[in-house]
Amino acid sequence: MQLFYTTDITGTVALFSREESGHCLRVMRMRKGDNLVFTDGKGNMYEGIIADDDPSAMTVNITGVREEAGKRHYNLHMAISPLKNEDRLEWFVEKAVEIGVDEITPLICSRTEKKRIRKERLESIILSAMKQSVKAYLPVLNGPVTFSEMAKRELICRKLIATCETDVQREAIINAVVPAEDILILTGPEGDFTPEEVSLALKEGFVAVHLGPSRLRTETAGVAACCSVYLANI
Repeated sequence: MQLFYTTDITGTVALFSREESGHCLRVMRMRKGDNLVFTDGKGNMYEGIIADDDPSAMTVNITGVREEAGKRHYNLHMAISPLKNEDRLEWFVEKAVEIGVDEITPLICSRTEKKRIRKERLESIILSAMKQSVKAYLPVLNGPVTFSEMAKRELICRKLIATCETDVQREAIINAVVPAEDILILTGPEGDFTPEEVSLALKEGFVAVHLGPSRLRTETAGVAACCSVYLANI
């Protein structure tokens, strides 16, 4: 199923951006009178009929809506260090959205080499991955925050920090995930979190976890963490 996206909805009429209109009409070759499915990224999955096939501003008459489509019973927030290689961070973002994530925060750590992200580019990837995986909720991409700021936030959720640090007691992430519970997972940069960062996180109520015996790249660790939460909640 091809899924489209717009937030410009008034009553029973939806207006689509130039990009979405062009993709629908020029790439998918849909025309006036054709049925389509779209979402507003807020949990609503709409059915509609193309009323105006203007490739710069397509309009659709809504014929039905399913609320809270695919709503999960938990919220997953991934805070991950940006990477020097932007392609690898983009790969993580795409796969995390496909698997199921609600919020992504770039985490600036002591060993983070690149502290800036291309927010527009990542938001485009998030939108594309949401549509490709036929989801009705658009994940939120936050601005970068420092490790200290994130660790000290007062959040009501399960808080995990994935680390290779063997001097602290860790448990397997699959054992630390509580089904149906909101969760925040911190994933560090190449070279891992510093001992001081791990210590701060533990002091603030985080649980230290490992992702198995293999040493994983940052983006692979992030995807493995998402998969662990997904599988624990099936």
